[in-house]
Amino acid sequence: MTANIAEFLRASAARHPDAAFVISGDRQYSWAEADRDVDAYAVGLAQRGLHPGDRVAMLLGNTYEFIVAYYAAARCGLVTVPLNPAYTAPEVAVLLADSDTRLLLVQPSTQTVGEDAAAALPGCEVISVVGSEWARTRRSGEGAGPPQLAIDGEGLALLLFTAGTSGRPKAAMLSHAALRANIDLLMSLTEPPAVVDSDVVLIVLPMFHVYGLNTALGMAVAAGATCVLSDRFDPVETLALIARERVTTVAGAPAMYQAWCRTPGVGQAMAGVRLLSSGGAPLPRRVFAEFAELTGKEIFEGYGMTETAPVIATTLVSGVPKAGSVGRPLPGLELRLVDESGGEVDEGDPGEVCVRGPSVFRGYWPDGAGGPDAEGWFRSGDVAYADEDGDLHLVDRRREVILVNGFNVYPREIELVIDAMDGVGEAAVVGVPDDATGEAVSALVVPLPGVTLTPEQIAEHCSTRLARFKRPATIRVVEALPHSATGKVAKGRLRDVYGDTGYGT
Repeated sequence: MTANIAEFLRASAARHPDAAFVISGDRQYSWAEADRDVDAYAVGLAQRGLHPGDRVAMLLGNTYEFIVAYYAAARCGLVTVPLNPAYTAPEVAVLLADSDTRLLLVQPSTQTVGEDAAAALPGCEVISVVGSEWARTRRSGEGAGPPQLAIDGEGLALLLFTAGTSGRPKAAMLSHAALRANIDLLMSLTEPPAVVDSDVVLIVLPMFHVYGLNTALGMAVAAGATCVLSDRFDPVETLALIARERVTTVAGAPAMYQAWCRTPGVGQAMAGVRLLSSGGAPLPRRVFAEFAELTGKEIFEGYGMTETAPVIATTLVSGVPKAGSVGRPLPGLELRLVDESGGEVDEGDPGEVCVRGPSVFRGYWPDGAGGPDAEGWFRSGDVAYADEDGDLHLVDRRREVILVNGFNVYPREIELVIDAMDGVGEAAVVGVPDDATGEAVSALVVPLPGVTLTPEQIAEHCSTRLARFKRPATIRVVEALPHSATGKVAKGRLRDVYGDTGYGT
């Protein structure tokens, strides 16, 4: 098997070509059908004039077309740039320009946004995956056979935009080798096994996110399991889907489990599920306990980052779920907890998580800045401690990134949007605890002298410029913000000035 991530699909199709690969609504696709589609589109994309290393962005939901486009791009050496379908046109335009994208794939619900975003980028073509041009791309590649392309293990497969300290997201560069390594390390866990070929895997996590893409989808493809797609999370509908399709494996986020705890029939629906995992944000202990009481099943929790493809640690390593813990590092990854100077902390003390291993990224696009150091260590910005069993517990983040339902929200990006509003003198955005989403966005805004602003006006301004999950959940108009001696907003003092949670509305 070559290093290309798409070879996982090829191998599974060879093992059981007629078995069900994807179930999406009332449609079912076999492994052989998907492998043929991937070949045809890979050849068709190359025939459109795209060359290895060119970027193809996708503004798509959890659909069969997403899967085919992703593996087709990989198979012909293109670099996929998955984007959140909830983004606005200005947000998409920035990411397309930063990644120098040649082709943007859209669906009917994102076509207008995609076309508006690409309008100022003459080198970026927009194609709908349910349109005639995409169908022509497939037809042009039919019958040509599989593309003949050797991919070096360090060949770039993905650009995934993640947190940036400058107010703009940065694109993490993930190679085929890094993506494959994380899957292989997870597949090496056998008690219990993460995914096996007899599993039916629910994929409701968005595939534009590394957790849904490489952990949920990628592992299912490597194992040859059946994937049941859901394009949105609704607790009632997903429980019905789990029961109807006899799902055995669920990769989820804390907000999903919390919602299921409030949904009648959760125990019956989950009766046939053998493995439940959670990531993207810390799983509250009370949710862990309540879900176990309602279903008789415990949740395996993990921790990772986009930059590590993504899993760093999981309770699957020990095979024992533990409330409040994200478990131990995957075998094959090295982990250290260090202090500010880079020295290892004393046993039991919290320190910044540093990781080294084959699934670590190559740095940020385009020049690899911010990647691992000369010895291969990547400083995560997250703080954790190890308990007496060697299991990790996350404590805090050194970075100011806000995690809303597991998605990175960049305070500076939101501050820049609010600062651009007429009458705004200054704004500060921070994350605050939220039972439903893990964290929520909170904004404090200082008007210019003599100007009256309301939270409703600020919310309306943000609604047309930011995706819904980035918009402040709470907004407070205040007289002043605390500053450091250099004039920077002292975010660490905001809670001292305005209280501990929410800051009011």
